[in-house]
Amino acid sequence: MPENYTKPRLSIDDQLDQLHQRGMVISDVAKARDYLERIGYYRLSGYWFAFRERSELCCVLNPASQGKHERSKPGRLPLEQFKSGASFENAVDLYVFDKKLRLMAMDALERIEISLRVDISHHLGERHRFAYLQPELFHSGFSSAIDAKTGLTSHHNWLAKQATLITRSKEDFIRHNREKYGLPLAI
Repeated sequence: MPENYTKPRLSIDDQLDQLHQRGMVISDVAKARDYLERIGYYRLSGYWFAFRERSELCCVLNPASQGKHERSKPGRLPLEQFKSGASFENAVDLYVFDKKLRLMAMDALERIEISLRVDISHHLGERHRFAYLQPELFHSGFSSAIDAKTGLTSHHNWLAKQATLITRSKEDFIRHNREKYGLPLAI
C-alpha cells in the first residue's frame, strides 16, 4: 500500500461535517446523507467544485520539471472553503440536471443511430439482399486495401466481427432469421 497516502477515510457523517466546516450550507442533513450514501462524495464533488473559493492569481511551479522550475500559466487555484451561499442542494440539482441532460442526449443519439442504420440498410438492400458481403459495393480503401500485417482488408475484419456478433446474439430477430432462413442474414 502507498505509504505517502495520508488522507483518512471519512464516514458519511464526517463528510457532512467537513462540508459544513468548509462553508457549505446543508439544509436537510438526512437528505444529504442519503445522497452521499447513494451517489458518493467523489461523484458529487465534481458538482460542487464550481462553488469553491479561489486563490489570488498565481503561477504554480511544476515539481515534475526536473529542476527547470517551469511555471504554469497564471490562474486561481481552488481552495477548500466554499463561496458564501454554496449549498449541497445546489450541487445535487446540478447533478440531477446533468444526468437528465445526458439521458436526453443519449436518447437523441440513439434515434439518430437507428435512423442512420435503417437508411444504410435500405440503400444497400436496394443493391442486393446480401450487399454487405459484396466488397465491390464499398469504398476501395475499406474493401480492397490489404493490411500488410494480417493480409486482410478492413472489410474482412468487419465481416469477422459481424459473424461473431451474429453467432453470440440472443436477439429474437437474429434467432428467427437464422432458424427460418439460415446464414448469411439478409441486410
